[in-house]
Amino acid sequence: MKPMQLDFARPGWRRALYRVHPAAIVAALAGGALLLAGASVGLQASQQQAAREEALRAQQRKQAAAVRAPLRQPESAIPEAQAVAVNAAVLQLNLPWRQLQDAVAAANTPAVALLALDPDPRKQALKLTAEAKNADDMVAYIAQLKQQEFFRGAVLLRHETNEQDPNRPLRFQVEVQWRAP
Repeated sequence: MKPMQLDFARPGWRRALYRVHPAAIVAALAGGALLLAGASVGLQASQQQAAREEALRAQQRKQAAAVRAPLRQPESAIPEAQAVAVNAAVLQLNLPWRQLQDAVAAANTPAVALLALDPDPRKQALKLTAEAKNADDMVAYIAQLKQQEFFRGAVLLRHETNEQDPNRPLRFQVEVQWRAP
């Protein structure tokens, strides 16, 4: 015969829990933990998204305010005269000295003595003062200057004979234009 189970106790949650298999309890607890973890991650992601959106709105407000604001004229920290002097000094420092020296040296002849170089960076011009024994040497020197690749041209500005010197050299001034490097 089959044993009979008689249960006269009232049904309750303890009794129902006692009859549930332990693996089902573990599975229910694990599922609850997963639900809590998922809810936590979702809450965190939504808070981060809200923070990003607020930062974007703040950036857009800042840009809109910058567009609407009138542009202020920057105040000059240095006076105009000082700025002109600084710019002139920068032009002087940025002269192509090496190319000028190489071109003048390539045109130099033993019959001509170079006395002075006076560059003008604004006009990209160089004034040369020199002495030659005679007019032919002077003309040959100017022709040599014209043949230099770095120079665009050479023009005789003035010339004079030094009567006080016994050799009577011819002192002359030439202006050459250089090419922009």
